[in-house]
Amino acid sequence: NYALRERKDWLKSRKSPVNACSLEQEYIIPCDVPYPNYHNQAKALTKAKKTNELLKSVNAQVLQQVLRTLDRAFADMQSKKLGFPRFKNKYRMRSYLYPQMLKDCVKVNQIKLPQIGWVKFRKSRDIPDGFEIKQARIVRRASGYFVMLSMQLNVNIPEVQFKGHPLGIDLGLDKFLATSDGELVERPRFLNQLQSKRKLLQCRLRNKKKGSNNRDKLNQKIARLHQKSSDTRKDWHFKLAHHLCDQGQSIFIEDIDFRSWGRGMLSKYCLDAAFGQFVNILKWIAWKRDVFVAEVDKNFTSQICPNCGFHTGKKNLGIREHHCPECGYKTHRDIAAAQVIRNRGIEENALGHSVCENACGDDGTGAVPSYQSVKQELLNVSLRIPRYTAPAVNGGVCQRLEIN
Repeated sequence: NYALRERKDWLKSRKSPVNACSLEQEYIIPCDVPYPNYHNQAKALTKAKKTNELLKSVNAQVLQQVLRTLDRAFADMQSKKLGFPRFKNKYRMRSYLYPQMLKDCVKVNQIKLPQIGWVKFRKSRDIPDGFEIKQARIVRRASGYFVMLSMQLNVNIPEVQFKGHPLGIDLGLDKFLATSDGELVERPRFLNQLQSKRKLLQCRLRNKKKGSNNRDKLNQKIARLHQKSSDTRKDWHFKLAHHLCDQGQSIFIEDIDFRSWGRGMLSKYCLDAAFGQFVNILKWIAWKRDVFVAEVDKNFTSQICPNCGFHTGKKNLGIREHHCPECGYKTHRDIAAAQVIRNRGIEENALGHSVCENACGDDGTGAVPSYQSVKQELLNVSLRIPRYTAPAVNGGVCQRLEIN
């Protein structure tokens, strides 16, 4: 906050000529004083630690990382057109970073933090052999304090290539997810599961005196409920990501900016579903399991027939069935969109690759071959010949999957 105030005063003193400033309302800084950027403030921090006992008790690199965060906020304000950085109280700073860690800083169930010493912790997993701990971040949550370790291993990891059975994914609110193989996943209501209890605690909080211990205890209970919903949502996302990686070796999704989904009438339900978090988790799980993931163009995925490529026009959201007037192909609207996404993904990523066993007709991966060879597929783009044969799922009925 002190560094932010220093930058704010410097900018205010430069916004107009000196003779046009009000000496009562504006703080005048001499013109020869340089802008307080990160390097100047880090140099001043070294001098301040000699006189301020509170700053002296904190690790110097931790304080420098806070200044870097402030410098990054000003850079994002200019490049990403974000708002001006705001002052924050002590409860908003929920984590801090140690950019350097000593060797052998972890022993069994203890970790050595700079300027603090050995601290006991519960290890969630073993540290792999050969990895070196580079950084440690201490995070405060409603259920306690956590340490996040960043490790490094000098090894070259090849990029995942397009291969195997392709799978298109369409995300939405009516059905959380639809795949090109005819699978529908219902959208769980994570907030509704604990809404009545959370509403009761919020009503009690309204009658508590600000600053009292009872109000702090009630705030802690509400925070634990929110964390429980968050942990349940993230666990469900991880399980669903593993399930999708079991279905296909190449996964295609739309290039959607989900931040726009968080605005408007349905923002509460979009934020509860956390589509952006799920996509990030899916990419991470796919990378670990050697599954190819790529994004395709999101435009007109629900208006194009996946069987013949005919543009059927814009549909009302109440219409949940895709019916092509050109070829007569019928299926669920979200499944048709997922099949269009799969088609686009193959067209964009199959160029330059040799034709694999499935594309030539062999069932090498155990999946139903639902597309023709790459050369024939590219030839059919201009002729509008059916390029893909939609596989029948359970006798033509879409399979419905609910993951609790």
